[in-house]
Amino acid sequence: MKEVNKETKTSIIQTLVVIGVAIAALVGSVGGAAATLLFAGAFGLPILGPAGGDLTEREVESRIVELIEEESATIAVVERITPAVVSIVVKKERGDVYQDSTALFMNPFFYPTPLTEQSAAELVEVSSGTGFFVTSDGYILTNRHVIDEEGATFIVVTNDGVELPAELVDSDPFQDIALLRVEGGGYPTVTLGNSDGIRIGQTVIAIGNTLSEFRNTVTKGVVSGINRRVTAGDATETEVIEAAIQTDAAINPGNSGGPLINLLGEVIGINTAVSFEGESIGFAIPINEAKRAIEDVQAFGRIVRPWLGVRYVLVEPDAAADIAYEVGAMIVSGSQPGEAGVFPGSPADLAGLKEEDIVIAVGGIALAEDRSLAELVSVYHPGDVVIFSVLRAGAPMEFNVTLAEYDEE
Repeated sequence: MKEVNKETKTSIIQTLVVIGVAIAALVGSVGGAAATLLFAGAFGLPILGPAGGDLTEREVESRIVELIEEESATIAVVERITPAVVSIVVKKERGDVYQDSTALFMNPFFYPTPLTEQSAAELVEVSSGTGFFVTSDGYILTNRHVIDEEGATFIVVTNDGVELPAELVDSDPFQDIALLRVEGGGYPTVTLGNSDGIRIGQTVIAIGNTLSEFRNTVTKGVVSGINRRVTAGDATETEVIEAAIQTDAAINPGNSGGPLINLLGEVIGINTAVSFEGESIGFAIPINEAKRAIEDVQAFGRIVRPWLGVRYVLVEPDAAADIAYEVGAMIVSGSQPGEAGVFPGSPADLAGLKEEDIVIAVGGIALAEDRSLAELVSVYHPGDVVIFSVLRAGAPMEFNVTLAEYDEE
């Protein structure tokens, strides 16, 4: 037999491996796994484990089965959830958009072209996002910032391309959450999971209207972090997202309001923000934060939130205080004249709380880096009487506060 030199042998091996991969593409992932094992074993090519060590044939087969099972689970989840995911198109009259845009350019050298009455009344798209059905009778969960356009008209586009007019039911005054509703019934719905059980490293899937153009785009990644405190927004408005889920699943403009799903097919978060300062950094609101909003609109027709009525900043422990604590919320006045730390007539005012008081616990649960004052208050209902543990000039005090319902007016 003619001897094959080392370079030629390597070329043949590479060719055979390529052929093996091509065959695998034709016969499926299981055949591909077998082909890989066959060629690797025939030519003594190592298959490395997580720590760089060789895997046995049984270990390789087990790894292949795991990968196939995860891929199958991903496909099944996407097929089950996608029908419940919708695109949300926000439209306004051309005349309103025209006025908003020309106001930015008003100067002696700018002469906008007047619109006809008919043209001014036409509806034009100004933004879009994503949402998903949470009830079969037409309630759709999304982000508040997706629908935050005064005087807008909302159109929902289902997965099969049907356009439905939608009305805004309510938006959460404290969280980036809103609910729309369309007429009719029998809509496909998602299953809401338990976001309290999320673990770093678990696989997640994001579905959304990417770049406001590619409807129901699917991306996959892992949970990169939990309980993140994120400031999100644009040049005109920002807000704080408490206890956000961080993920490396690609989240792009237009994905806002879409579901973040685990491999059980449960929605565990609402995709809401992306960091433009780093790659593969997205954030989602835990779904447990939205469950009560859904219950509220079904029961009362609106989102009901408790109100304390204070402005505050987080402060570190004071060594001179009579009691130890991890973090506190000091009541402070706002930066503008007349912005009192305690709102006049608010539950906090009626209970006797004052500026420079430091709240260290609510209902017996201490504040912490991942448990803000707003988060602890949010679990209660208007009318609940809650004990607030406070430090006043370093001395511990307790106040019974009767929470009220928040009213944006």
